[in-house]
Amino acid sequence: MKKHSYIIENVFKGLSFLSVVLFILIFISIFFVLFNEAKLSISKFSFTFLFKATWDPVREEFGGLVPIIGTILTSILSIIFAFPISLGIAIFIAEICPKFLKNFFRAGIELLAGIPSIIYGIWGLFVFVPIMKNKVEPFLIKHLGFIRIFNGEPFGIGLLTASIVLSFMIIPFISSMIIELFSMVPDVFKESAYALGSTRFEVIKYVIVPYVKVGIFGSVILGLARAVGETMAVTFVIGNTYKIPKDIYEPTITIASSLANEFTEATTEIYLSSLFYLAFVLFIISFLVFLISRILLLKLIK
Repeated sequence: MKKHSYIIENVFKGLSFLSVVLFILIFISIFFVLFNEAKLSISKFSFTFLFKATWDPVREEFGGLVPIIGTILTSILSIIFAFPISLGIAIFIAEICPKFLKNFFRAGIELLAGIPSIIYGIWGLFVFVPIMKNKVEPFLIKHLGFIRIFNGEPFGIGLLTASIVLSFMIIPFISSMIIELFSMVPDVFKESAYALGSTRFEVIKYVIVPYVKVGIFGSVILGLARAVGETMAVTFVIGNTYKIPKDIYEPTITIASSLANEFTEATTEIYLSSLFYLAFVLFIISFLVFLISRILLLKLIK
């Protein structure tokens, strides 16, 4: 019996180890495939590719600056929109919401997180874009037009719309992570604060949030990692124009939407290699952002 259990345990350990090795090999394979396919573009454009705004398939002149900036801007703006809402949702569900409603709201958050991104994109294009073009953007231009980034034309499709739609997608993700972090706060800390006469707001502000602040920041960075690589929803509403936006309303493009739109159109080797170069840059950015978030979350656990 003991020998049988020993064999099963060793088989389980072996399979677990093989799973880890397989994952590492897949990761390394993706890295080298992207790098190998991008070598032609890397050898021709070198690092100037990252700082060049030209994207001209006819003349075979390619630069990744516009989609890189578009990716950074949409990701940062989406986090700015998503974080306060996510934190508010997490605080309400974890600390304020009646117990009999908590499971209902958490299920709703998980349902929103599971909606495919293309659904958000279609909704954004046919419902949200007209609202932005006819209501929101004219309002912002009228009242904040004296600020350069708010002074432009109400396109509807563009940087601001894409960032807001993207924030809708990552709000459930960040909220769920922060709720889990709040559950890590020892009850004795909260009970001690209440015993000293603290209000619920004071307990949240001075006990709960400070205890998990590193984890909250890590969750935000993890949300940023997800935003960086989002494709379909952004592709529908960003405008897909190779132009650095002068204001928050103008159409632009991200790395992911560029890849989605142009891979089937790449008819030359240098064109295809340049797209792989963009994919390689996106891979590196996503990996670094994800790595930073994990380090911060591990720091909280320790």
